[in-house]
Amino acid sequence: MQRIMERALFSVAMYSMVAVFCTATIAQGNARAAIEAGNKRFEQAVSRGDAPALAALYTENAKLLPANGQVVSGRAAITRFWQGAIDSGLKSVKLTSVEVETHGDTANEVGKWVVRGEGGRVYDAGDYIVIWKRADGQWKLYRDIWTTNSPAQKK
Repeated sequence: MQRIMERALFSVAMYSMVAVFCTATIAQGNARAAIEAGNKRFEQAVSRGDAPALAALYTENAKLLPANGQVVSGRAAITRFWQGAIDSGLKSVKLTSVEVETHGDTANEVGKWVVRGEGGRVYDAGDYIVIWKRADGQWKLYRDIWTTNSPAQKK
């Protein structure tokens, strides 16, 4: 009888571990798909020149940490930042997720970005890290930092 109980407990423990792993894997996949969809909305807003739509992808208390720039805090300031980039000629960006890792209502994304200019020439490129927060069922950018492969301007 004890042997049967041990086997039953072992089976329940193994089933629980598999269920937890599968649930985590599904959640990870759902978060990645949602984040990649958010990146597509970001790309589309850039191509439309729509700074308010870009800013709407961020949480109210989000922060940008741009390469070679100052921290930009809050959605209103983020709108102004992206409007300035659009006014300076930003017309397209390609975002590619390399890694997405979730922890409850927070996700970390590592990726690569490319901005192309006339004739598809690469204007700039680099890497990024975004911390995403899930609020009201939607993943939004909470912290957004990127590097550039171009050297900083000499002062």
